[in-house]
Amino acid sequence: PARVSKYAIFTVRGAQYSAPSRLIGQRMTARLYADHIECWLGDTRVLERARLTHRDGQRHPRDIDYRHLIAALRRKPGAFARSVLRDAMFPRAVYRQTWERLSARLSEREACKAIVGLLALAADGHEAQLASELEQLIELDQLPDLLALTQLLAPPKGEVPDVSVSLPALADYDALIEVAL
Repeated sequence: PARVSKYAIFTVRGAQYSAPSRLIGQRMTARLYADHIECWLGDTRVLERARLTHRDGQRHPRDIDYRHLIAALRRKPGAFARSVLRDAMFPRAVYRQTWERLSARLSEREACKAIVGLLALAADGHEAQLASELEQLIELDQLPDLLALTQLLAPPKGEVPDVSVSLPALADYDALIEVAL
């Protein structure tokens, strides 16, 4: 059995994997296969990940998915700066570059809030588009504005059509009943 720590991490044969934060504190059964692992809670499969192996001198290989950790980081964004998993949480290189620029120019607290907000936005399904925007900001030597990026990536607000329903008079129903009799 593998127990999911309060950091949403569990270990199987020396390799560390992230798990969705809803599994924190749960004791899962891990089934190992040649190319993947499956994690089960009772008779329900809750997670499947590619199996990690000890290669290239890695003592503890890691498979960290930032989407698993973002809920906990939203509650405590300041934990990002000193997290041992920080470097494994970036989905793309541009996010790491953005973090380096934020941490160099802002206070630690503000930099953490900004990068956690950006990662949360990426986890909401905007990872590729946000990466493109971040690359443009790096070229312009500007720091990201989280509010502006959130508004830019928000789905367009659809217009709600004005619907008017006219109900017939009840006397019309009475006339139908009389005809049927």
